Amino acid sequence: MSKSSAAKAEPGQSKDPFVLDVEKIRADARQHMDEGPVTATYGADREVVLKLLNDALATEIVCTLRYKRHYFMAKGIHSEAVATEFAEHAAEEQEHADTLAERIVQLGGEPNFAPDSLKSRSHSEYKEGSDLIDMIRENLIAERIAIDTYREIIRYLGEKDVTTRRIFEDILAVEEEHADDMADLLEGRNG
Repeated sequence: MSKSSAAKAEPGQSKDPFVLDVEKIRADARQHMDEGPVTATYGADREVVLKLLNDALATEIVCTLRYKRHYFMAKGIHSEAVATEFAEHAAEEQEHADTLAERIVQLGGEPNFAPDSLKSRSHSEYKEGSDLIDMIRENLIAERIAIDTYREIIRYLGEKDVTTRRIFEDILAVEEEHADDMADLLEGRNG
């Protein structure tokens, strides 16, 4: 195959071959290495993303605290199985918080763990619940709030910050599982 035939584009393909300027990329990496993982090709508004991440961090902390309280307060028939579910969810929400905090630091920000502002920054509310059914309902409501807000964040991020978007996609999948678990528990108690 000759060079000229290799350069011809197939029908439906671009005539411009992919060109990677490795020398420029290397020079930029060296010149701006103090910026860590945030390169010139980062397409999002970093301050907006940091706020979204910190608000989601507050949400995950509030969810962790609510699930922990519910774990300790679960009483009544079959409460042991429900309490175990609450404990598992609390641990997973804490993992989400840790992942979000790590990403905030990667982007050059500071994770906001300030207790006095958690309530105002969290998407979900901290509702204690008066009995086991009420606790399950409150957790289901909180999971539904997280699902909708994380979907909106994912849409906003699009291709501008793929890494942060994927983090939210992973968290969203777990939140959907949590909502399903709470719905099943509620159905089992109401049915």
